[in-house]
Amino acid sequence: MTAVHARDLDLNLLRVLVAVADTGSVTRAAARLYLTQSAVSAALGRLADALDAPMLARHGRGVILTSRAARLVTEVRPLLEAVVQAALAPERFDPRTSERTVRLGLSDLADEWLLPPLLRRLGREAPRMRFVCMPVQFRTVVEALATRRVDIAATVIDQVPSSILRAPLNRGRFVCLYDPRHARLGVRPTARTYLAQDHVIVSYNGDLRGTVEDTFGVERRIRCSVASFSAIGAIVDGSELVATLPDIFAWHVLRQRPHLRTAPFPFAHPRGGMDLLWPAALDEDEACAFVRAAIVDIVKQVSTAA
Repeated sequence: MTAVHARDLDLNLLRVLVAVADTGSVTRAAARLYLTQSAVSAALGRLADALDAPMLARHGRGVILTSRAARLVTEVRPLLEAVVQAALAPERFDPRTSERTVRLGLSDLADEWLLPPLLRRLGREAPRMRFVCMPVQFRTVVEALATRRVDIAATVIDQVPSSILRAPLNRGRFVCLYDPRHARLGVRPTARTYLAQDHVIVSYNGDLRGTVEDTFGVERRIRCSVASFSAIGAIVDGSELVATLPDIFAWHVLRQRPHLRTAPFPFAHPRGGMDLLWPAALDEDEACAFVRAAIVDIVKQVSTAA
């Protein structure tokens, strides 16, 4: 049994003793510690019993520390201050040794073009860290971050509450993906030409209308609605269908199917880029900040290549 456990000594009792020494009064020490005067007196009694030595001696109408208590305060005070500083100090993060698990929320297709290079990089720089990846999209990402199902998310979204912080990952835009062997869209379609095409859309809740209808008040000829961008390339390939999607997603499809083409989206849309999102509570978390920086760097490289 170590000396720490050799006696029934509650270290909080030492904190009470130091407060009495600092304030010079049991009453004032009680006020500082948000305790009753009787609770402070009882704590000093327990400390005296544990050390088998009185802590206070009567002096006139008041009390003073005994010589044993005064020596104890001198020795204990710097140790208690060190404990407080250690408790309040931020966690030290070393990517080379950290075994932290970080939960990532990735939008559709990001697990294909973003996750592989991210894991390769972090495998070199943070070989002991682990990652849990979950799908998110604009309807689910805020709740996933708020409930800490994910620590970091990358997706396309318009608005987030103040409890969620964001940083743009790329200056994206929407483009039209099509197969020039079948679709008659052209390299720079007008709105009329665009609306005359048959379309495939991505709808996470199974709708046969999408952002274009909601934003611009137009109606496309939607032939098919799917729940994932990962199916878009195969659907467009060999068909007359046109898909409207963020350019960084289209770039990934074109890498696998270079015979497909993209054309400008014929409506003025403010943005189609991805955002990096995280809870404000994790803004100063060093491990999460390290992973966020890696994501930003990789997306920058991918966007430059695209």
